[in-house]
Amino acid sequence: MKLSAFKYNLPKTAIAKFPVSPRDSAKMMVLDRETNSIEDKKFSDIINYMSKGDVLVVNETKVLQARLFGKKERTNAKIEVFVLRELNKKENIWDVIVDPARKVRIGNRIYFTDNLWCEVIDNTTSRGRTVRFNEDAGDIFAAIEKIGTTPLPPYIKREAVDKDRKDYQTIFAKRDGSVAAPTAALHFTPDLIRKIKRKGIKVATVILHIGLGTFRPVEVEDLTKHRMDSEYYEISQNSADIINNALHSKKRIFSVGTSTTRAIETSVTAEGLVKPDIGWTDKFIFPPYKFKIVSKLITNFHQPESTLLMLTAAFGDYDLVMKAYKKALKSKYRFLSYGDAMLIL
Repeated sequence: MKLSAFKYNLPKTAIAKFPVSPRDSAKMMVLDRETNSIEDKKFSDIINYMSKGDVLVVNETKVLQARLFGKKERTNAKIEVFVLRELNKKENIWDVIVDPARKVRIGNRIYFTDNLWCEVIDNTTSRGRTVRFNEDAGDIFAAIEKIGTTPLPPYIKREAVDKDRKDYQTIFAKRDGSVAAPTAALHFTPDLIRKIKRKGIKVATVILHIGLGTFRPVEVEDLTKHRMDSEYYEISQNSADIINNALHSKKRIFSVGTSTTRAIETSVTAEGLVKPDIGWTDKFIFPPYKFKIVSKLITNFHQPESTLLMLTAAFGDYDLVMKAYKKALKSKYRFLSYGDAMLIL
């Protein structure tokens, strides 16, 4: 399938700038692949589509407050440092992006507070740098959490506010590491999860730390030539057991989001079961693709020509998904990270 097949016109007015409250009051479009039908529901209705013994798989990654604003040593030039990932915990070495890049060279120090600074030790890309934070800074993750700003996606045309620290974090978030939220999970509330568990639905967790590659445009018409950025993932023995027991019992696996789906579809045994694993995945899912583990998909409405839309179309049937997007725009659904949800049965 070609890149141009995933092009559609997304008006700026359709892009949600803030989430709805409560989270589970968002709209939810339900696509049924068997009947080729589309229904309009609320996200809180999702429990009605789940049965005892089914499994809900969620991503426990936590979004870093990744945007740090500092000043360059001696010149006091204002520099933004966007932290991407920790490379070496013992030596406080991180992979970052700097802006403006032309002012930042190897050997430069950037100060954020009196107690926190970093030194550039390598160039990686035109804007990418490798930096070492000062030895006496303590827990770098805690420091970033304290002074950093929420890394809202570039298509949300506003500055982050304090409320985004909570809004752009799922209720499942436990492990620091992402620079973008697993947005399908933003719709869940503690009360909804309690109801889901009371119904006998099990919750399994995975980790996939989402990088900036989620926003990187596909630049080749032939999708087989596109390469995804590698992202760290973990699947525990316990989560694999929960999922595999459900598969053996012919129960359904509800995957919350494209990141969760990529993690569990990456680690599959020859018998079609989930394998516990820790590693990196650059798995790119686009039509046609035969899903091995995921039975049902919960996702959001994605950007045109994005890898997230391609995965959704691979799962939900291309024609049905694109028909649903057309209907969603006409019905004033809210798109992208803070937008409404889609459930594909």
